[in-house]
Amino acid sequence: MRALSPPRRSRIGRLEVLRAAAVCAVMLGCAGAGVPAVADVYKYVDKDGNVYFSDEPLSGAHLSLEWKRTSKRLVAENKAQSEAQQERKEAAMARVQARLDSHALNVSAVRPSAPISGSMSERRARYRHLIDANAARYGLSPALLHAVIRTESAYKANALSHAGACGLMQLMPGTAARFNVNNVWDPAQNIRGGAAYLRFLLDLFDGDLRLALAGYNAGENAVKKYGNEIPPYRETQDYVRKVLRHLAAEGLAHRS
Repeated sequence: MRALSPPRRSRIGRLEVLRAAAVCAVMLGCAGAGVPAVADVYKYVDKDGNVYFSDEPLSGAHLSLEWKRTSKRLVAENKAQSEAQQERKEAAMARVQARLDSHALNVSAVRPSAPISGSMSERRARYRHLIDANAARYGLSPALLHAVIRTESAYKANALSHAGACGLMQLMPGTAARFNVNNVWDPAQNIRGGAAYLRFLLDLFDGDLRLALAGYNAGENAVKKYGNEIPPYRETQDYVRKVLRHLAAEGLAHRS
């Protein structure tokens, strides 16, 4: 291996440190793939905090030995860390899926809303392609977007609330800017921004649909303020129930 960084002639900055670590990881990975791993690996740190790896001892008053490992041991440690990280990732994904599954069951138990008919049905059909496209783009159920839009605006693209929320998904100006919606009255941009916000909220609250809906209505900070529970606001609690009722109706319509 030799010294991965010249300890006497020059200093290495943060980028070079990362490169040195990457080279070390590659070489250790090769050792784990069948290349004999017999050399010791030394890690030195200089007075400026720069890191040096070497397969032989280095000298210099400005260097201090941080650790010495056999390459075989480093390969084993790296493998263990990678496996632990993968296990944590899989466990987190399993928790998210479990929450989604449990809420799907709860949604099915909610009394569904009446079917959509008349002019609202016509408006719904007008925006279905945008809803389907953004549901696919952000990994959402089209039924969820339909339920939110029905609750927010009844599919009216020109809807404006007393608080200043605009369009099909009733985006507030700050939320629109946050998700790069330049024209809040454009149905395509409005639905995209609302879908992006829902995706953000679902990720933030580990797939908890009720908390995501509460965050959509009252803001994620309100949900956090009350310990990741639905805030005790009558409007928000009614909103969550209403969206879930519409979502249940979407499920019945899909099965019929």
